[in-house]
Amino acid sequence: MTDHTSFLESAQEKLKAIVQPFQKELNQQQRKSDFIQQCIRLAGQDDFLRLDEQLKTKVASDIIEDQALEECATTFDDLRAYASEKVEHYRLEFIEDLTRLCKEADFEITIDSNKFSVLKGISGEFDFATRATTINKKVLKSIDPRRIVTAIQQHKRLLYDTPYDPQKFIDALCVTYKDMLKQINGNMGDKLPVQDFYISHVISLQSRPFLLNMDKARFKGYTTDQFSVDLWRYYESSIGGTSDGYRLNLTGGRNKALWLLDSTGETKQMSSISFEL
Repeated sequence: MTDHTSFLESAQEKLKAIVQPFQKELNQQQRKSDFIQQCIRLAGQDDFLRLDEQLKTKVASDIIEDQALEECATTFDDLRAYASEKVEHYRLEFIEDLTRLCKEADFEITIDSNKFSVLKGISGEFDFATRATTINKKVLKSIDPRRIVTAIQQHKRLLYDTPYDPQKFIDALCVTYKDMLKQINGNMGDKLPVQDFYISHVISLQSRPFLLNMDKARFKGYTTDQFSVDLWRYYESSIGGTSDGYRLNLTGGRNKALWLLDSTGETKQMSSISFEL
């Protein structure tokens, strides 16, 4: 019985060794065939955005180098030129429309290639191939300029159109800082991890009913984007510090860090926070 098992296992291994290179070649040919079929579909739909993206991939190059498929080269070149021209024309129209709509909405947009920024703390990028726009890490499945402007306005309302008092803001941060120091018997000026501080500050913003019940419907959200923009608005106010004379100090670093706007308006990784006289 053991001899039979050994014989069968040996036969299996030998057949696997024979078929593996054949199967690998078959898979590669199937991949190329699927790619060509996809190009046919995209051309039929005049989907020049995705066609342009596809014809820049390694698979397209592999097909051209395959002797059995080398006749695709001329057609691929023609499609690539067609798609590239239409994409460039589309992008120019897209940028013009988006810039105009932003101006009508009373804010300016800065566009650099596929990236953009509006106000401090609001930025993102366009992905024409997937027809998606990312704004502050949130994905909008559209590259329609009107929908993009609407999404930007929503971010602007959340980050800039809420009541804001820089003095109350910085004083509240200092209260959170002092409360954390009490828990560790620390001293003013000690640096605390900014991630831990942020969590403590969000908790400090919650109402007593929420803290007693932890009902998520009562939770008051405060995103890191809001925190970052509030810091920027504080820097811009030039009030100097807390009501009792302490100045905010954020230290750059990667350990337990958050991406936050600094006093120059640049987004940097901040790892610790302190208040000093």
